[in-house]
Amino acid sequence: MRKIYLSYNSIISSLGFDSETVIEKIKDEVSGISVINDKALFHNPFYGSVINKTILENEFEALKAKENYTVLEQMMLLSLNKVIAASNITIDESVGLIISTTKGNIDVLNKTSGFDKSYAYLSRIGTALKNHFLFKTEPLVVSNACVSGILSISVAKRLIQEKVYKHVFLVSGDLVSKFVLSGFNSFQALSDSICKPYSKDRAGINIGEAIASILITSDTNYLTEESVELLGEANCNDANHISGPSRSGEGLYRCVSSAMREAAIQPEEIDYISAHGTATIFNDEMEAIAFNRLGFQNIPLNSLKGYFGHTLGSSGLVETIVGMYSLKQNTLFCSKGFTSLGVSKPLQIIEKTKQQQLDIFLKTASGFGGVNTALLLKSIS
Repeated sequence: MRKIYLSYNSIISSLGFDSETVIEKIKDEVSGISVINDKALFHNPFYGSVINKTILENEFEALKAKENYTVLEQMMLLSLNKVIAASNITIDESVGLIISTTKGNIDVLNKTSGFDKSYAYLSRIGTALKNHFLFKTEPLVVSNACVSGILSISVAKRLIQEKVYKHVFLVSGDLVSKFVLSGFNSFQALSDSICKPYSKDRAGINIGEAIASILITSDTNYLTEESVELLGEANCNDANHISGPSRSGEGLYRCVSSAMREAAIQPEEIDYISAHGTATIFNDEMEAIAFNRLGFQNIPLNSLKGYFGHTLGSSGLVETIVGMYSLKQNTLFCSKGFTSLGVSKPLQIIEKTKQQQLDIFLKTASGFGGVNTALLLKSIS
């Protein structure tokens, strides 16, 4: 089987408009979450993270786009453009495109959006990106709740190994929108403060906004200093409930176990875990149970939700890219917001950013519908 690598990348978020800036903010333990008072989004002030639209507009102008794009499309075009330009790959029939998102252009359903409601179809984003960058192949849209971002990496890997494509560009994103906020509020899942994953006093999630893009390839001519090899991946559904995870962590347990079999590694070879860690009561408890069943209770673990909030379909890809830089810099990033352990099983939460030799990390994600995805990634530097 061909080796698969994650390479050129870009993050756009409230912490910055490129991966390097975002990583430096995380290294300094700076959160992009703040109080947002926008009645067009939510009837009360709420904690979340949003991308600066003034900076977005200024940066997007440089692309000299001829079409009128939605805000989400502008973000995706800007992020993906940086990755395509940096990689210097010629777009031909050997190059694929995957878009991962949970809600896409959901904001166009507002009467004041100025866009036709047909833009809400997920296929619209695929068409917009294909036409702008002149992709020769049909884009794929992966929309599978909060695992979409890292599930797309699994899909890209399999397409390359099956020789459908030589390279795959992946872009992932979701907006902070009235639709999403009202939905999570109906679950009573929104926190009234900055989220605190795995903590005794956790009270729910913060919704965030971030866009991430990356190149997936098997060609070692297109690697960067932070590139990693994808050793193993797996996806599993716990078939428990539409919004509640398995209380035994069965889906995540089986998912990680399968990824480890493919990677042919043992628990002691994993240097740290970049977990999902939404700061909801049930998700964090489920993960703690699953990780203990796997024998991971002593492996350093963090959740990055305290920096970005929960960025939905892009969260897995954003956090995977952060993990790539974690390996490159041999740095364990602090799990922002953590206070004292509030799950029933022991976890080795990273409470302070620190240097440590790193080689392999595990990235997991779980989402509505009982979906679970896991990646095992290894430094190649």
